[in-house]
Amino acid sequence: MPPTMMGRPLSSAEPVTDFFYGVAITDPYRWLEDGNSGRTRDWLDKQGVYARGYLDAIAGRKRIRQRVHEFLAVETYDSLQKAGSHYIYRKRLPNQEQHAIYVREGTNGPESVLIDPASRGTGKLTSVKPLRVSPDGRLLLYEVKQGGERTATFELLEIETRLTLPDALPRGLLRGFAFAPDGKSFCYVHEPLDAARPFYRAVYHHVLGTRPSEDQEIFCAGEDQTLRLFLFRGETRFGICVQRLLDKTYTSFFVREFGAHRPIDRILAEADYAFEPLFANDRLFALTDRDAPNRKIVEVVIKADEGPQFREVVPQDDAPISQWAVAGEHIFVSHAMASRIDIQVFDFAGRRLDDVPTYNAETVRLVGPAYSEELCFESESFTEPISLWRYEPGTRTRYRWAKRDVPFDPSDYCHERVCYTSKDGTRVPMFLMGRRDVLAGNSWPTVMTSYGGYGLSMTPKFSVLVASLVERGCVFALPNIRGGSEFGVNWHIAGKRRNRQKVYDDFVSAAEWLIATGRTTPDRLAIFGGSNAGLLVGAALTQRPDLFRAVLCIAPLLDMLRYHLFDEARIWKDEFGTADDPDDFAVLANYSPYHRVENGVSYPATMIVSGDADTNCNPMHARKMTARLQEANTSRHPIFLDYNRHRGHSPVLPLSERVNALTDRIAFLCDQLQLAV
Repeated sequence: MPPTMMGRPLSSAEPVTDFFYGVAITDPYRWLEDGNSGRTRDWLDKQGVYARGYLDAIAGRKRIRQRVHEFLAVETYDSLQKAGSHYIYRKRLPNQEQHAIYVREGTNGPESVLIDPASRGTGKLTSVKPLRVSPDGRLLLYEVKQGGERTATFELLEIETRLTLPDALPRGLLRGFAFAPDGKSFCYVHEPLDAARPFYRAVYHHVLGTRPSEDQEIFCAGEDQTLRLFLFRGETRFGICVQRLLDKTYTSFFVREFGAHRPIDRILAEADYAFEPLFANDRLFALTDRDAPNRKIVEVVIKADEGPQFREVVPQDDAPISQWAVAGEHIFVSHAMASRIDIQVFDFAGRRLDDVPTYNAETVRLVGPAYSEELCFESESFTEPISLWRYEPGTRTRYRWAKRDVPFDPSDYCHERVCYTSKDGTRVPMFLMGRRDVLAGNSWPTVMTSYGGYGLSMTPKFSVLVASLVERGCVFALPNIRGGSEFGVNWHIAGKRRNRQKVYDDFVSAAEWLIATGRTTPDRLAIFGGSNAGLLVGAALTQRPDLFRAVLCIAPLLDMLRYHLFDEARIWKDEFGTADDPDDFAVLANYSPYHRVENGVSYPATMIVSGDADTNCNPMHARKMTARLQEANTSRHPIFLDYNRHRGHSPVLPLSERVNALTDRIAFLCDQLQLAV
């Protein structure tokens, strides 16, 4: 054992036993759920010293940090949208800590800074992001965050004068916002952080220049923690969506014209199917899975005597609709296929007009527009970082708007598509990516990740962590495990809720295939993942610790019997189930990583990452799992917690902290896989 890993902090086990349907479940580290207690803070301080003792002593760490800095300290762009002749976007200059918000007049016109978070004088943890531009292009709504928090404050800027208006919304969650057509007022759904009635769901109307106390409540959905309320803007009217998150999601939808004392029309009442609305030229369209498991787009036609009718505009396809947007009088629809993303163009009558050019192994995300005749989108691949693009329907041409230049030569790398058999006989595809000489054959160090949930398809994306490893001779493996939607909605259902173990079987089977085919060995195989993928690697770690040398587990869910009791995680019941249901409990108890840890087992090297600001995957998961693994482990491999009080689920930390965090993660993997640095 390296000297720096001697003397791990002791974690006092104080067992608490709960009974679920006659089954006793003991939790030895329940006390670590309280992140604010003095005992927990003292424990975190000792864990931090322990982790730094290992990380700071890794050979070649300075060279790793320099390379990470070269990757990250470049000019970057994101969040592009257009309103009128204005392009609004975020840009970060080389070595700048945070992005600023810029405006450009026209496609190739001069740009200028609208909002620089550094000028606020609140430190490098402050970040800003554009959210909405008023229809006339006069006003910008933007968010202001501190660290990785999920909540934000929301401010308005007058673009031409650069004046910040006093009409701000305090720290909280903004669920909906709609500028009025005249730009003199707006409607909003806001959940303040310290609300006296935190579950009261209402829509308010605010007139610019008036006090918040004068805001008028124009709709109330009720007061219940299962309710979610959203707002969608049209030209002369807006939509109000009310969701009740129970065993299923039930949706009601209302339409109201802007202006005082307008009646509200109910379009849907407690619908048990998906309904995602969008107004275009004041026509109401919606993405729905009603009679279409892979989803379709309909126009909602409202007739006074007959009620709403759904007119199919874009039918369902073999692959689910992953995203859609409207620009001018064109509907853009993207499908995440097995190895690529296709974007189709339709008119409002449902005629297919064109396909936006996309490339094999390219991931595309539709990011706009707000009010424009052209489409804005992002693209990336295994070897190409994010570029911003615009597509003009009139010329049927895509134009690169901005590119992130990183010191990584794509011509040195390639990828291939393979297939393996999972535990139950299901065939699962997998991407392999690396240097050309590495993919040509022989056994190499390998790093693997996936996701396996919420119907999210795993498509090629650029990762600095992966790029840093493959240039050192690693193979990167990305299996398309169940839980995503690579092969339609049934691929998601096959790994959802009580089918969850199939997700972990697919992931473990990918590791077994890599080893059986001689591409790697257990002592040269590492896995990583964050959020739901943190749960994935936690499950793989505890079910098959013999397969892996290193595990990087970021912002995870790990205690699946209590996850729903923290923050707003109860809304994930449809995806995971909860221990409140006996059938769900049986499945959750079987795979919950925290409860699968066994004393006396030789576990791989494990780096768990979390922070106080994470209100999606509560940091109690990381704290408890670290203590439990450290207690149970018999191997000489390090098991430690990388914890930061500012770190949350939002990727908004400043450049210097991102460089440090990524250096730690890459150094850990290089050390464990014995990669040259």
